[in-house]
Amino acid sequence: MSFQEVILGQPRPTSVRAVQLPRRQEFFPSPQDWRDEVIYFLLPDRFSDGNEAQRPLLDRSNLAGARPPDFSFDRWAQSGRDRFQGGTIAGIRSKLGYLQGLGVTTLWVGPIFKQRAHLDTFHGYAIQDFLDVDPRFGTRRDLVDLVAAAHAQGLRVILDVVFNHSGTNWIYANGQRQPPFKPFPEFYQKGDWFDGNGGLVSVLTPDAVDAGVWPNELQRDDYYTRAGGVDFGGDFDDPHSAFRRTDFFDLRDFNFDGNDALGDLARCYKYWIALTDCDGLRLDTLKHVPEETGRNFCGTIKEFAANLGKADFFLVGEVAGSDDDAERYRAVIGHNLNATLDIGGIRRTLHAVAKGMLAPEAYLHLSAVWADDLGSHRDAGTRHVSILDDHDHVSGEKLRFSTDAASDWQVVAGVALQLFTLGIPCIYYGTEQSLAGPEKAVRGFLPDFRPDTRADEFLREAMFGPEHPRGAGRAGLAAGGAGLDPGLPGFGPFGTAGHHSFNPRAAAYVRIAALIGVRQRFPVLRSGRQYQRPISNFQAPFALPAAGELIAWSRILDDEEALCVVNGHGGARRGGDVLVDATLIGNAGAQFEVVANTEQVSTPGFAGSHPVGQRLPVNFRGGTAFVEIRDLGPSEVIVLVNRS
Repeated sequence: MSFQEVILGQPRPTSVRAVQLPRRQEFFPSPQDWRDEVIYFLLPDRFSDGNEAQRPLLDRSNLAGARPPDFSFDRWAQSGRDRFQGGTIAGIRSKLGYLQGLGVTTLWVGPIFKQRAHLDTFHGYAIQDFLDVDPRFGTRRDLVDLVAAAHAQGLRVILDVVFNHSGTNWIYANGQRQPPFKPFPEFYQKGDWFDGNGGLVSVLTPDAVDAGVWPNELQRDDYYTRAGGVDFGGDFDDPHSAFRRTDFFDLRDFNFDGNDALGDLARCYKYWIALTDCDGLRLDTLKHVPEETGRNFCGTIKEFAANLGKADFFLVGEVAGSDDDAERYRAVIGHNLNATLDIGGIRRTLHAVAKGMLAPEAYLHLSAVWADDLGSHRDAGTRHVSILDDHDHVSGEKLRFSTDAASDWQVVAGVALQLFTLGIPCIYYGTEQSLAGPEKAVRGFLPDFRPDTRADEFLREAMFGPEHPRGAGRAGLAAGGAGLDPGLPGFGPFGTAGHHSFNPRAAAYVRIAALIGVRQRFPVLRSGRQYQRPISNFQAPFALPAAGELIAWSRILDDEEALCVVNGHGGARRGGDVLVDATLIGNAGAQFEVVANTEQVSTPGFAGSHPVGQRLPVNFRGGTAFVEIRDLGPSEVIVLVNRS
């Protein structure tokens, strides 16, 4: 029998070292180049429960009609902050066609591992059992089936994993849940384990599946820093800095000094790689382990995956803080780490440029910085995963891009910058539906709706629109309607409940799908060198544009040039003469062909400027080659190529 059949035919293992891991079996191959992929990140609890057919599609023009009679915004916010909403792994599987229609090629699935049964850690980052799936999401079989179904449709799957901390699985010996922080080398004594109801037990037995932490290798006291918390200070270069030892928001940090904790945690994730045939891992809180620890973890995971036959198993790290911090981890870990997430200043700048608030070079200049550091435009593109929105916004305001956007499709300008600039683009779930948190008129009812709070819930709408959330704690584990809390509304988009948002005709969805399609069609848009293009208006000298004007850049691959143009103004049409590479023209009658126009795909009977198929002549002024772009709609995008 295969490894999958053996493991799924047994209860989840109590010991990870007892699992005989496979090697050199038939596994789904890695892509030739991860720059060819478009990633879609979703939270299992907030994406789909598979029952959208039982709910109406949300009518964005009548949000009040999608709220129950006894609705209140404070209870809606409480639901999103404190409860599981009911999304499942089977629900994700039911939406593979929807995701294929959008054009994404890889799913990044938020953590699915088992949480404490009595808590409501819906985000999945507080693990109680590292070898099982949380029953609220489904089963190990469901996860295996999801990956198999995705692979059958040509989609890859990245699992989100944690290796620097566990959930709150034990209490300190002094009876405190979280005593004051103690700096290295001091520590507290560990106390009893929490059971599945929040009580305490001193000894864990194999049948106590909801108590303590599993597998049993992780039950050693010295596997934990036991430093109390919270303290996120300390020197970045110190492997024992406070931010690497402190309890992580009431979670329990692992200690990797003088023990086998790192090897046992790595073996847990090797088990999941072999069991699910997944294609990569997203490494949570990578900054919170020393650089050498990160390199060792990534190295052993890469080697295991290669021995299975996955030649380029994808490892992408979350390094919160500055963009320089992320660069340090990429440099130290080297090719054991494929990329880091662009979640620092670069994400905030991407927002501002795409909304016309900053001049384009503020964002596009970063490609030159990458080139200086890494030696080549092309190399830079392999080492960055571009993020417009995510579930945390660890840097900047905790507001989605589409909050207070000028239109239902302004977000497409940001996605176009992701898709066509250097890096691997990652789209956060709901971006294609322009999800944006609660509407402005109701924010006064939400005391925690302030960008300076840790109000992550407004980044985490339940896209499937549940009528009610799951009950608190263990009550939410009951099957069917018995597990719901009728006293709270579901945390649906825009302050609604009972209406889903899976609309393949949404303004942003159809535009993004068209852009992904042209990206997949032309290799130059994925792996070409990148150059920002000066613009001239009214015969003025060519110069880099101001905020709110056209954003233009070229990708060049050998003799092919793709010209990408975004209108950075959210409310007015824009145009200009855009410089192109004179050395690639080839002849006096050279032309660029329009291969994408976002306004056209969403406008029946489109009669505007630059339809797909139009050929624009290359003109010259003072030896400068350029094409004339005219009347581009607000936040719209066109792509032109010189070799179709």
